[in-house]
Amino acid sequence: MVRPLAAVPDAVFAQEMVGPGVAVEPDRTGRQDVLAPCDGVVGALHPHAFALELDDGRGVLVHVGIDTVSLRGSGFDLHVERGQRVRAGQRVLTWSPVDVAAAGLATVCPVVALQGDATDVTVLAADGEHLVAGAPLLEWAAG
Repeated sequence: MVRPLAAVPDAVFAQEMVGPGVAVEPDRTGRQDVLAPCDGVVGALHPHAFALELDDGRGVLVHVGIDTVSLRGSGFDLHVERGQRVRAGQRVLTWSPVDVAAAGLATVCPVVALQGDATDVTVLAADGEHLVAGAPLLEWAAG
């Protein structure tokens, strides 16, 4: 389900310190794939988060859950490597929101236009909307 960044229980995301965006609260069912939100090259890559470098020099961050770095990769499976080019919709990692919630951590997943200007980013999905994989989430105006 789509949630505003302001609803993320982490000030860095909620206050848009790294950029504007939106969050996705996954269904808490079994293991789930996290897909690349756009075409790009995998820059930063951790079991719980990744950043894509777009061809125009901008970046997009996907953070899987909050404080999930504390899990030290347990329960996360990476399917890409740093430096690899990915296409929108490609599987990047697999995780279990059920296990993350059982560990007492938030499962909400911020998707952020890194260092973007909030006036250039439009959220295309409404708060509370249930997303289908591949549905447009954000639009970032050409800079």
